[in-house]
Amino acid sequence: INGENLNPLTRPRISKVLSTGVKCIDAFNTVGQGQKIGIFSGSGVGKSVLLGMVSRHTSADINVIALIGERGKEVREFIEKDLGTEGLKRSIVVVATSDQSALKRMKGAYLAMQIAQELRDKGKNVLFLMDSLTRFAQAGREIGLAAGEPPATRGYPPSVFHRIPKLLEKVGPSQNGSITGIFTVLVEGDDLNEPISDAARSVLDGHVVLSRNLAYQNHYPALDVLGSISRVMKDIGNPDLVDAASKIREIIAEYTDAKDLIAVGAYKAGSNPSVDLAIKLMPDINSFLKQKIDEKWDFESTSGELLKLAGKLP
Repeated sequence: INGENLNPLTRPRISKVLSTGVKCIDAFNTVGQGQKIGIFSGSGVGKSVLLGMVSRHTSADINVIALIGERGKEVREFIEKDLGTEGLKRSIVVVATSDQSALKRMKGAYLAMQIAQELRDKGKNVLFLMDSLTRFAQAGREIGLAAGEPPATRGYPPSVFHRIPKLLEKVGPSQNGSITGIFTVLVEGDDLNEPISDAARSVLDGHVVLSRNLAYQNHYPALDVLGSISRVMKDIGNPDLVDAASKIREIIAEYTDAKDLIAVGAYKAGSNPSVDLAIKLMPDINSFLKQKIDEKWDFESTSGELLKLAGKLP
């Protein structure tokens, strides 16, 4: 089940947009067919719900979902609640729960990827969703330590940092179809520089960071626009949309820098025109970034709303 990786010299470049149906991702972190992207967050910030939204609303032909190292209780919840009947109709789900052996958890991830590769070879545009890459790495740690490997960074043996790119590099476009990969990364202690996050980020083509502070404010999806990036967005996106997203990022950055002063009442209106504009536009920007769980936005509608929002800039 450890299928062969794509030949880097014959692998086509990523050139087409894949709609996720989630506004904040499509607008600010546009995903391409064959891209591999990570969703980074601590526990309880909405990773599984976001995966469920993407699986229901995506423009991909079929989903392959790998639930690796999840609690047994969460598996049925994800399938019935987050994925739902609509998502399940075009999904293949592979499950290896946390109480199963480390070898089963690791093989579960490889099996799901092999299924995705078979479908890609048949000409399908596959969306591969894995929750989570961290549990896959932890299974690798158990196996490595049991085999006598020396513990290195935070107890992870060297083989773990070989297995992560080996799995992720199976994702991509081929001459027949494509696999687009979305992998969740459970960030220990909300530290984005912990070893697995760091190793994954270096191999992925982009990352979506979920913010605990936004989740506390009931702002869902809790996407941190400034902390998230898609490395292929400029290559596949419409230049007008890329420009609009960049301008709105700048507005969010201005507001973030001045947020503490605004909160304590120390900022005086008129002292900085850029901050004044940010204060004026942030309610509209936050409204655009929020989305209900059962709400679907196609890429054209998202693009139109983004350009409309950017049109309010001077």
